[in-house]
Amino acid sequence: MDSEKDGKTPGLSAEEEREVDKNQPPRAAVLHETIRLQGDQELERSIAALWWSALAAGLTMGLSLMAMGLLDARLPEGDTSKVIASLGYSAGFLAVILARQQLFTENTLTAVLPVMTKPTLGNFGRLLRLWGVVLIGNLTGTLLVAYVMLHLPIFDAKTDAAFLDIGRKVMENNVSQMFSKGIISGWMIATMVWMIPSMESAKIWIILLITYLMALGDFTHIVVGSAEVSYLVFAGQLPWKDFWLTFAGPTLAGNIIGGSFIFALISHAQIRSESGPPKQRGSKDLGQPDKHKNEEIKRG
Repeated sequence: MDSEKDGKTPGLSAEEEREVDKNQPPRAAVLHETIRLQGDQELERSIAALWWSALAAGLTMGLSLMAMGLLDARLPEGDTSKVIASLGYSAGFLAVILARQQLFTENTLTAVLPVMTKPTLGNFGRLLRLWGVVLIGNLTGTLLVAYVMLHLPIFDAKTDAAFLDIGRKVMENNVSQMFSKGIISGWMIATMVWMIPSMESAKIWIILLITYLMALGDFTHIVVGSAEVSYLVFAGQLPWKDFWLTFAGPTLAGNIIGGSFIFALISHAQIRSESGPPKQRGSKDLGQPDKHKNEEIKRG
């Protein structure tokens, strides 16, 4: 009778009900807290640790440019080659995220949630410190790898030409397009970061799917794009002014707005609007707050 009143499937044993509970997807609040804790740990890291990890990530992101150029140079011309070569865009993201290196656009969500949860001047200062160190480290790494790829005798002429074409494709966007596409890119990366804790077993596929769609849509990303566009600069085909004012500035602003001010803010608002823990079966006093739970939240 109780099962019929509750709308539950009748005839389930206690063991089967526990199995059902175990297979439920995590609540949004659980994902929020998981990412918030990760962000808090990142905010506590030393400047040196952040710098070296960010520099390594910038160097590693050169794999995206390298893979796209190599694929593009070896595929026949046509629309199909674009679809296949875009798979190379995921290479740098896969390596950086799986190696747990510091990527700026990941931190537009991860490091922002602790600040939104506890918006103090101290936390804002920690966020700006992390953002500054990681961004400089990422850009240093991408500029260095682009310079090395151009000036060392590593690739053949056809591959070098493919690298230049990739950079030219990015610079076909005007300032407003860089900014708008950067918003979408920042939002997509934040979505990826949000999804990963609930689907660790499918992490690789999530990264591949999101970043492959970013490549197909030609959405601008401050770190990957820095390698692509700086290759043009080092080849003498683009002035530094255009790198910073046309590409880097608008793209960076878009990535931050898409990741922090849209996805992170909305996700945090969703959690704040939820009133307490989920209702438990058999609870006699659902209207009363859990005193011990509130004390744990205050301590966290």
